[in-house]
Amino acid sequence: MINNKKILAIIPARGGSKGLPRKNIRELAGKPLIAWTIEAGRKSKYIDRLIVSSEDFEIIEVAKKYGAEIPFVRPKHLAEDESLGLDPVFHALRELPGYDIVVLLQPTSPLRLTEDIDACIEQLIDSGGPACVSMTETEILPYWMYTLQDSGLMKPIITKKEIGIRRQDLPPVYILNGAVYVAETEWLSRVKSFITEETSAFIMPNNRSYDIDTEEDFLLCEWKMNKD
Repeated sequence: MINNKKILAIIPARGGSKGLPRKNIRELAGKPLIAWTIEAGRKSKYIDRLIVSSEDFEIIEVAKKYGAEIPFVRPKHLAEDESLGLDPVFHALRELPGYDIVVLLQPTSPLRLTEDIDACIEQLIDSGGPACVSMTETEILPYWMYTLQDSGLMKPIITKKEIGIRRQDLPPVYILNGAVYVAETEWLSRVKSFITEETSAFIMPNNRSYDIDTEEDFLLCEWKMNKD
């Protein structure tokens, strides 16, 4: 709880994953992938209730082992490839009403720390806005990005003439890292998105901003975690 606001944290973890099968319970540096997020969330000084939303009974058993609460089994139609990313959040809020703030923690961000979660929640409160999400600075700059026309000619994504060509002259650019999403529940239920012009950013370092989607991502995270 923070400022008398009750906080529900949701870890969505479905069984199906075409890119990296069974990734949520695959062992990463000695623990199932999902365990890293459960443990980080449980240590938060603000989260009142931490749950895992899944339709997969193997994932559910692993989550229970690492201390997550499983108040319901997610309906299978909310765990399909075509399901929207916010579907499990809205389902959980319907099943568990009465929370002022919701925190979405994707299990594919194992390097995210408890301090990142709590700082993102604090940023929400300090900003006075309805939502805050974690981001990280990127070296892949849109100023040097192009689409290709049918003729093969390049068309710049950004066409402002005043943008310099030297990297040091360009403003920093940030991308979503997928680690922490925080929002007021009433606002989120109304606008149906964590990302709007009212959303503030909490900046995380690159070395904690890995989002596992491929085998290469998984191996890179494992190497980094074992190395550290």
